[in-house]
Amino acid sequence: MTDPIADYLTRLRNAIQAKHRVVEVPASNLKKEITKILFEKGYILNYKFVDDGPQGTIKVALKYDPVNKVNAIKCLKRVSSPGLRKYTGYKDMPRVINGLGIAIISTSKGVMTDKEASELKIGGEVLCYVY
Repeated sequence: MTDPIADYLTRLRNAIQAKHRVVEVPASNLKKEITKILFEKGYILNYKFVDDGPQGTIKVALKYDPVNKVNAIKCLKRVSSPGLRKYTGYKDMPRVINGLGIAIISTSKGVMTDKEASELKIGGEVLCYVY
């Protein structure tokens, strides 16, 4: 697999379209950090790291509106890819839907949102947009 983050986002998108409650994805440290950010920002209901085998899995419980059955995540968009990396400085941080969504950034201080990176005045690789 050449792009595990794109695979992670695609599995989440497919589970959302199929109205699944829980989706399992192969684990990695970067995927764990992205999952923690999605949970902290309220895009997913819960998550659990399962250490079975050499790699382990991440179980993600998706969040739906109880009345309309609409998912909290409208769009997951991969920005940087292995063939074309997208980097940004803290002054040129991308704004997702005028600040309503988040951009997940991989920095030298770890994986964080665009707002946290701007506050720390560090740039990095733009992994994905979530709204």
